Amino acid sequence: MATLEYAGKGLVGVLTPQANTTAEPEFNIMWPQGVAMVVARLTSPSPSMMDRMAEYSDGLRATLDQFSNAPLDAVAFACTGSSYLIGREREAEWCAAIEAERQYPLITAARAVTDWLSALGAKQIGLVSPYPPDLTEESVAYWQSAGYDVAEVAAIYKDEGDFHPIYSLNADSGGAGLDALATKNVDAIVMLGTGMPTLGSIWERANWDGPPITSCTLSLAWRTSLAVAGQSPSAENALAWSRGEPWGEKMKLLASA
Repeated sequence: MATLEYAGKGLVGVLTPQANTTAEPEFNIMWPQGVAMVVARLTSPSPSMMDRMAEYSDGLRATLDQFSNAPLDAVAFACTGSSYLIGREREAEWCAAIEAERQYPLITAARAVTDWLSALGAKQIGLVSPYPPDLTEESVAYWQSAGYDVAEVAAIYKDEGDFHPIYSLNADSGGAGLDALATKNVDAIVMLGTGMPTLGSIWERANWDGPPITSCTLSLAWRTSLAVAGQSPSAENALAWSRGEPWGEKMKLLASA
């Protein structure tokens, strides 16, 4: 494996939807020192969000070809909605096929979340959903198929004519969803979607009395970082990431800027 000036501890390929303005900034906050990323955009001309997410998975191999022969240690698939639509069985086959073909792991945001929940032994979960109702239903079905009881859903979807109803949300929106679930009988809370800003909301609640919190982007960064480092998921490292221990100093710098 080549030694890279800015990726001495690992190079990650990130796949993110074409108009997502959140995933890359949040990944840059969370990557451990010495880990870097290159990004390829998942693209589709369809005006329908649901159709676009289906086409992202159909075009996966062509998107991966954008990385050419870059010495990738892992690829992070930052579109949870595509996983909901293809289902867990096909998703697992998909990841196994790509790893066999390309010689690096393909880690999806949805599978990273299930790894985080499994590490904590969570069974009953709450969701903060920025999605429209139809995609929220697909999401709930996905988590149920993974064996989780979706006990609560805090819906924060707002279609107000912005360029995108999810990417244009701010941290306060996600924070309101978290606060709505703070006293509910759940083992953990998942903030859905890689397009909703989540790190500020999670960081502000690092020491709260509510359930442990993750987001799709946080789980994906956590699981990919472990894969690159050759480490396994554990309750200890899952909770450390949720408390912001590996990335909180960068959040402090941003807050003081």
